[in-house]
Amino acid sequence: MPSHTFTVNGRSVTVDAPDDLPLLWVLRDMLGVTGPKYGCGVDVCKACTSHLDGTDVRPCVVPVSACAGKRVTTIEGLADGDVLHPVQEAWLEQDVAQCGFCQPGQIMAAVALLRRTSEPTDEDIDAIANICRCGTYFRIREAIRSAAARM
Repeated sequence: MPSHTFTVNGRSVTVDAPDDLPLLWVLRDMLGVTGPKYGCGVDVCKACTSHLDGTDVRPCVVPVSACAGKRVTTIEGLADGDVLHPVQEAWLEQDVAQCGFCQPGQIMAAVALLRRTSEPTDEDIDAIANICRCGTYFRIREAIRSAAARM
């Protein structure tokens, strides 16, 4: 079994796994990182959205072999200790979450958006394709606007 070494939320890890094993299974089943959620497994719902070297990706379709020597950040690695990321703070202030299932992926997508553009338009925000079954899109938009203003 091949070994794969990369960083998860600031911690170096080495896992023995098939090259084509989806990163999501490595994170959840081998490393105990449960923030990224399994929803569809085919990059449609985007509940598992995480970052690979700062770019938003869907670990359900990223093979672990693509992570060698790279940084993986999940919702668990977003805060700095007890200090929440501005997007996380905005999510709480805007009371975005209902069921909460999609929220880690939504937050990670929002952080990636704000890295790409500091003043996102409604069109930029609406282009985030993460699915929220509870329909909290208006509050998501408000939280992203709020976070952008403080970053």
